[in-house]
Amino acid sequence: MIKKYLLPLLLLFILLATPTHAFSQEGISRKKQEKTLAKDAKKEKKAKAKQEKHDRKRHLSLQDKAARKRIKRNTKRADRGGSGKHRDGFFRRTFGR
Repeated sequence: MIKKYLLPLLLLFILLATPTHAFSQEGISRKKQEKTLAKDAKKEKKAKAKQEKHDRKRHLSLQDKAARKRIKRNTKRADRGGSGKHRDGFFRRTFGR
């Protein structure tokens, strides 16, 4: 009869003896998680911009001098005109190449 109750009593004692904080949630708060995600996104954006700059520099280094000058001239013209359709100036249209 004692053996019949010994195993359940032993299990009950072990369950009661375990620390209650073991059952609590272990994790980070939502605010901290959002901050971490924002930090990761910022780091990823910065790395992407750095990679694009490196790729652009490499592409220019592979071009010959005339092509680099042409690219530089057209980039300046595009930046000045903004986004949208480009129209050459009057003299360029009239006497252009």
